[in-house]
Amino acid sequence: MLKSDIKYLKGVGPKKKELLKREIGVESYLDLLYHFPFRYIDRTKIYTIAQIEPTMQYIQLRGKIGKIQIVGERRAKRLIAKFWDSSGTIDLVFFRRVKSIAQWLKPNVEYILFGKPTIFGNSYNIVHPELELVSERSSHFVGNMMGVYPSTERLKSNALGNREITRLISSLLQLTSPYLIDRLPASIIAQKKLLSYRESLNTIHFPKDNNSLLNAQFRLKFQELLLLQIHLLRQKKIREQKSAGIVMKKVDKHFNFFYSALPFELTEAQKRVIKEIRSDLLSGVQMNRLLQGDVGSGKTMVAILTALLAIDNGYQASIMAPTEVLATQHYYGNREKLSAAGVESALLTGSTTKKEREVIFEALKNGELHLLFGTHALIEDGVEFHNLGFAVIDEQHRFGVEQRAKLWNKGRELPHILVMSATPIPRTLAMTLFGDLDISVIDQLPPGRKEVTTIHATDHRRDRIDKFLKEQIDKGRQVFIVYPLIKESEKMDYKNLQEGYLSIVEKFKAPKYITAVVHGQQKSKDKAHDMELFASGRAHILVSTSVIEVGVDIPNATVMVIESAERFGLSQLHQLRGRVGRGSEESWCILMTGEKLSSDSRKRVELMCSTNDGFELAEADLRLRGPGNMEGTQQSGLPVNLKISNLSKDGIILEEARATALQILKDDPSLQKEENRGVKISLEEYVDKRGEFSQIS
Repeated sequence: MLKSDIKYLKGVGPKKKELLKREIGVESYLDLLYHFPFRYIDRTKIYTIAQIEPTMQYIQLRGKIGKIQIVGERRAKRLIAKFWDSSGTIDLVFFRRVKSIAQWLKPNVEYILFGKPTIFGNSYNIVHPELELVSERSSHFVGNMMGVYPSTERLKSNALGNREITRLISSLLQLTSPYLIDRLPASIIAQKKLLSYRESLNTIHFPKDNNSLLNAQFRLKFQELLLLQIHLLRQKKIREQKSAGIVMKKVDKHFNFFYSALPFELTEAQKRVIKEIRSDLLSGVQMNRLLQGDVGSGKTMVAILTALLAIDNGYQASIMAPTEVLATQHYYGNREKLSAAGVESALLTGSTTKKEREVIFEALKNGELHLLFGTHALIEDGVEFHNLGFAVIDEQHRFGVEQRAKLWNKGRELPHILVMSATPIPRTLAMTLFGDLDISVIDQLPPGRKEVTTIHATDHRRDRIDKFLKEQIDKGRQVFIVYPLIKESEKMDYKNLQEGYLSIVEKFKAPKYITAVVHGQQKSKDKAHDMELFASGRAHILVSTSVIEVGVDIPNATVMVIESAERFGLSQLHQLRGRVGRGSEESWCILMTGEKLSSDSRKRVELMCSTNDGFELAEADLRLRGPGNMEGTQQSGLPVNLKISNLSKDGIILEEARATALQILKDDPSLQKEENRGVKISLEEYVDKRGEFSQIS
C-alpha cells in the first residue's frame, strides 16, 4: 500500500503525479507522507486587518469577499478582490488561474485567509492567499498548528498549493492508517518513550501543540538515524569478518631510527593516533581508518611513521596525494631522513620520465623499493608492488571510490588503509559519512605554532596592504597571493591571475622583489621551477591559484593574501590560511573582497576573522550550506538522503541512535530475533532503495 503510485490517490491522477514527481520528488504514497512541513503557523491566532504590520511574515484573517474585478489584458491580466472585516479592507491579488478563481470566490461569505502581507503603494495587499470557506473548514485539521510545506510556483499554479497538499496528506493518512505499523522493537519504543509510528506521522502533519510536534519529530528522526547507524555498523562488521588483515607485530630499526632522529617532539595527539593505528595493525583485521587533523597538525608525519611499521614487518607502503605539488613535497621533505633510516623511497607522478618509471617499476616489483610517494599515477596499470601492506591516501575526498579501490587491489593481501583529511568534518557528519570507518583525530597543533591573524580588506585599503607586504619582505619573510580558480570560468580566472601577476610585478619591482607564479595551465616543469624558486627563498612572492591549497609547507611564508575571497568556501579559505603560520613568526591572512558582499559571503569572511579552529568552521559550514554541499563531502557522495534529520542540529539524537544501534547489534548481530524483524525488513527496503553506500574507504 505505502509503495502505491501517487497517481492513484484521489485528487492526483497522472498529470499531477508528473508534477509532484518533477517538482518535489513525490512518486509514492510514502513519499507524500514523508513530505514534511518546514514550519508551522499557529492557527489559533486570527488578526484583524487593522492589526497588520510591515514586519509580519504570514497572517491569518477572517472576513468576507467584497468587490471582485479583473483588470489588465493577456499576460498583464490579474484579479483583485476586496477582503473586509470589521476593522478595514485589504486587496487580494491573483495573477494565475484568474477565471477559475473568479468563479470560485463567493461574495459576502465568510472565509479564513492565510497569506503574506506586502505593501503596494501606500496600502497592504496579499498576493495569492490561501482561502478556505469557514463552513467547509477543519475536516482535515486536527490541531491548532498548520503545516507549511515545501513547494514551487509551478505546483501552486496547478492547484497544488499548501491547502491542496494538506488535504491530500490528510486523506492519505486516513487511507494508509492500517499500514502505518511500528517496526522498531517494542523494548526500544518503551525505553525511549517514543510515540507510535502512526501517531508520529499524523502529529507531524497536524500537531495539536508544539510539545506533541517535538515528540513526533524526535520519533521520526531517531528512527531514521537508527536505521542508518545499524546499516553502517553492520557493513563495518561484514567488512571486518571478510577482510582478514595482515598482522604487523614488529617495531624495528626503520621506525626506531627515523623516530629518534626527529628534530622535534611529537604532540600527545600524534602519539595517541600512532597507538590507535598500531592496535589496528595487531588486530588481524584490515585497518580502514580515517585520520582527521587541522591544517599543520602533523598528519603526514603520522602517516610516514606508521608506514615505517609496515616496512619493519617486511611489507611495502605507499602514500598517495591529490596533487603533484603535494606529492613532491612529501617525497623531497622526507627523502634524506628515510634514506638515513635505511628506507628506499621514490616519487611517481605524471611528470616522471619513462626511463625513471622503468627503474621504479622494477624496484617496486622485486621489493627493493620500500615506500612509494605519488599522485594518481600510483594506480596506473603498470604499477605492480611486490607486497603492498600499507596504503595512505592524503586528502581522500579528492579521489573517487574506484580510484582508491585500484590502489588496494595492488597488494597480494588486503593492505591496511589510512585515509587522511585536513578538511575538518563535524562529528555528526563524520559518523554518517564514515560510519563504518574507525576515526582518529589529531586535535593539537605542534608547539611553537602561532595563530594566524586574519583580517578583511577591500580595494580602498590596497595601498596599505602593499606597504605591509613590502615591510614583511624587507624583514626576510615571504608572501602568498592567491586568486580563485573555478572550473566553469578557467579562462576568466586565468586572466584575473595574469592581470594580478602583472600588477604585482609592476608594484614589486625586480631585482629587489622576485615574484614566482604557479597555476594549472603551466607545464609541470615550469610549475616545479617556480615552486622551487619560492620554496628555496629566492622568490619573495608566489602568485598562484588555489593549486597551493593543500599541503605546501613554506615555514618562512608569513602572509597569505586571498584575492576575491568571497568566491571561496569556508573550508578552502581555511586550507589556504593554513599555508602560513608554519614557522615561529607571527603570520597574517588577508581576505580581499569587493565592497558589496552577499549575506553568506559576509558570514564566511566574519567567521574566518573570528576563529582559527577548523572544526568550529566546519560546524558553521554545515549550518550554512547543509551536509550535501560542504566542501570535502561532495565527491565522497553523502551516503544518506535524510528526510527529516538535520546533521547540523540533530547531533544528540544521532549519538543516541548510534548507541541504540550498538545495543541492538550486540544482542542480535544478524537481526534474527522476532522483535528485530521490523528493523531487518526496513533495512532491506532502505538498502534496496539507496544501494550500497557505506564503502567510503
